[in-house]
Amino acid sequence: MKEYVFDAERTRDALVAAVKALAERQGFSKVVVGISGGKDSTVTAAICARALGRGNVYGVMLPDGEQADIADSRRVCRALGIPCRTVNIGATHRALREATDQLEAAAPEGEFAIPYSRESDINVGPRLRMTALRYIAQSLGARLAGTGNLSEATVGYCTKDGDTSCDFALLGALTSVEVVRVGLTMDELPRELVEKTPTDGLSGKSDEERLGVSYADIHSYIRLGTCGDEATDALIRKKERANLHKRRMPVILNPFE
Repeated sequence: MKEYVFDAERTRDALVAAVKALAERQGFSKVVVGISGGKDSTVTAAICARALGRGNVYGVMLPDGEQADIADSRRVCRALGIPCRTVNIGATHRALREATDQLEAAAPEGEFAIPYSRESDINVGPRLRMTALRYIAQSLGARLAGTGNLSEATVGYCTKDGDTSCDFALLGALTSVEVVRVGLTMDELPRELVEKTPTDGLSGKSDEERLGVSYADIHSYIRLGTCGDEATDALIRKKERANLHKRRMPVILNPFE
């Protein structure tokens, strides 16, 4: 079994320093963060606020129609003292559904039908949110901070061209378990939001229910090489292989090799 040591405070301070260094190197001073009210966006916003100052971190809440936990998102922005804005993507989502005729049984003559897919519809949300965040970030002359973590990326619990799109992946090297541990070192953050059960905010289920595996097991698989259960390891490994396309864009042929 591998030895695993994680210093949450040291990691927190290293992340703050890394954001400062990146901002100086690339010449930006403002950051936009999509605030869901969950641990990842909460910790991302807090790290950026420490690095760049509260007034330079813009929290954007993006409900798709009604969002039950939107109050948590607002609470994060208040706790951090960052400027915030709410942009509801519900009408845009409905318009896209109608434009692709997914609400109709028949396709236009001579064209193929587009069947309704629940999974496809769920993934539209993150993609529309990312479009809105990009629009806002460019308007403000800001960079877009990614909020995804290593556990999600490993098993593909992320949306290509959605939450995988960002200007820097702040938590990309940390597992879900490690993000919580970093968040708990930050007194400005409400503890219950850092420890809140992760959900996608769209399907009505928790992340772990949708994945069929716990974040604790994914953490152990990544850091120790096994979670201690062969069947669970095999499931995680299968998801990891199946979702590599979300992490690396395949180049089919390079004529110069």
